[in-house]
Amino acid sequence: MKFSVFTASTPEWTPQEAATELAAQGWHGIEWRVTDQAEAASPGFWSGNKATWPMTGLEGSLPEIARLTSGAGLEYSGLGGYARCDNHDDVERLLAATSALGARQVRVNVLPLGNSTMGGQEPSGLPYPELFAATREHYEWVAERAAHHGVKALVELHHGTVTASASSALRLLEGLDPRHVGVIHDLGNLLIEGWESPLPALQLLGPYLAHVHVKNARWVPTKNHDPAGGAIWASEWAPLAEGIGNVVTYFKALAEAGYDEWVTVEDFSTDVPLAERTAGNLDFLRRAASLAGLTVAGSADSLPKG
Repeated sequence: MKFSVFTASTPEWTPQEAATELAAQGWHGIEWRVTDQAEAASPGFWSGNKATWPMTGLEGSLPEIARLTSGAGLEYSGLGGYARCDNHDDVERLLAATSALGARQVRVNVLPLGNSTMGGQEPSGLPYPELFAATREHYEWVAERAAHHGVKALVELHHGTVTASASSALRLLEGLDPRHVGVIHDLGNLLIEGWESPLPALQLLGPYLAHVHVKNARWVPTKNHDPAGGAIWASEWAPLAEGIGNVVTYFKALAEAGYDEWVTVEDFSTDVPLAERTAGNLDFLRRAASLAGLTVAGSADSLPKG
């Protein structure tokens, strides 16, 4: 098993700082965030993120991405793209960039639910069956183009989309070539929507289980109530060791399902400073993997120093 960090969760670092810091801490790889984002007065996960490569002009950035990644001795666990499957032009560019970098796999987003406001967009109001059918049609095209480029397009299990669960993702991809399409199983997202017991869900995905994201979340009561007086709860991101999801149990499920590839961390909690957070997460993941009977690959610097 190898560990990497998705740079959506390292907003305060420049690409150079992210690569240097993560390599020094002992991470095996990096998953670069690729998207055009809004500017912000201070760095944030979703806007003003310094460790994000813009989609605009991406092709011109590829030599620098390659230089920073290889120069730090890091591998790509994949690319964290944001292009939706119905944006064929940007998907084609992401697939080509993934191939050029040798990054092997890239996230290609599915369509949001009709009542979703993801990305600040107005809800489409379209019914789920219509959105699911459209996503399948687009992903048939995505699979063909991924095969052309010799890479794999990844569907993430994500709340507010047509593939919140492993079951829905399998329905979407079934019959397509698992060499060129696959699923990102995401512990944290599933705590918000789409939860299925991890082991059977992982087994269900079979050859489509291509990648794993790990973060954690918790549900907290708000001060608000619905018109009938019922409590209203909200989800929030939590440190890896403090959320609802138990990482050791999750890793045991991964081991039993036969998954021993990349695990990418995207920790959106802010309880501790970034450098301390990433170093602590790597230490925690190594302990969890050991307890689950998983073998962790060596890295350029092996264990974190100090």
